[in-house]
Amino acid sequence: MPNILDIRRRIRSVINTRQITRAMKMVSAAKLRRAQERALAARPYAQMLTNVLKSLVARAEIYDPETGEPKHPLLAHRQEKNILLIVVTGDKGLAGAFNANVTKAAFRFLESKSGKNVDIEAIGRKGRDFLKRRYPAARVQTQSLAELAESVETEAEEEERVAAIQITGEHVGVLNKVEFAQASALAENVIHRYTREEIDAVYIVFNEFKSVIAQRLIVEQILPIEHIGEQTVRLAEEMTEEEKKKAKEAAVRAGVGMRPTEGDETSEFGTSQVDYIYEQPPEELFRSLLPKYVSIQVFRALLESVAAEHAARMTAMDAATNNATDMVDSLTLAMNRARQAKITKEIIEIVSGAAAM
Repeated sequence: MPNILDIRRRIRSVINTRQITRAMKMVSAAKLRRAQERALAARPYAQMLTNVLKSLVARAEIYDPETGEPKHPLLAHRQEKNILLIVVTGDKGLAGAFNANVTKAAFRFLESKSGKNVDIEAIGRKGRDFLKRRYPAARVQTQSLAELAESVETEAEEEERVAAIQITGEHVGVLNKVEFAQASALAENVIHRYTREEIDAVYIVFNEFKSVIAQRLIVEQILPIEHIGEQTVRLAEEMTEEEKKKAKEAAVRAGVGMRPTEGDETSEFGTSQVDYIYEQPPEELFRSLLPKYVSIQVFRALLESVAAEHAARMTAMDAATNNATDMVDSLTLAMNRARQAKITKEIIEIVSGAAAM
């Protein structure tokens, strides 16, 4: 039978842990609300840019009528020999299986591309640390998004690969406060490499966030651009019913709304059957707008990954709080039983002593 004093110490320890997990749950719930607002605020610009590009595609020639080749290099399709994979994870743990699921999806994608050269851009400390233990880093490796912006302006000599799968970039601390300039710097570097035909395709693996109970882990193709305004999803993994149930219960207890983050797409520019007059030629328009479109895709992935991470952490901390409550109840019951057993033993000893006299 355990000591009553030891049980009381353990109960105090579990209660202190429960206070921490409850506080972390409320912090994640507050950050989740702000992340949802940021995702909604970024949608009107992205929708307007998409409508402009759709209008341009419908009314201008984006392919050469003689050769059939696209007029912009980001539309060119090549045989996939060199691939760039962007892996978006979190910088912190205590988020359940959030980071592990992203790395597992990345591994499944790498297995599907076996025999090809794959460069990995790791965004987030957890994914970076996990991948660095398994794949080597390239000889020339960019450490920050600020250096990425500078490297676009310089022509770097092509370095010999150290392995078929290698890490070419790591970006830690980016998700603490996601800025469009950071996503744009990463997109410019990707576009620069794709235009120079250093890579033949670009994919990004992240958690797509629609609401607390509507998330999915996807591998989305960014380049080449196939259909403007439509996602090109290569791999997708939906939440299970049990995970949705737990997320719903955590959201209800934390007071977080579960409505989708889809904004009202009220912009009608480019959708009406009206002939627009463009002053610039199609090549110049695409040269200016398509890179912005790629930057918006990367920016959206970062914003949704941040929101999904906070939702996963809120759910995990809610489950930890409930488990701590159950453990306190179980330990309290064990303490009462031990105390009752001690009292019973003392009574028996007194009665036995009185009978012996």
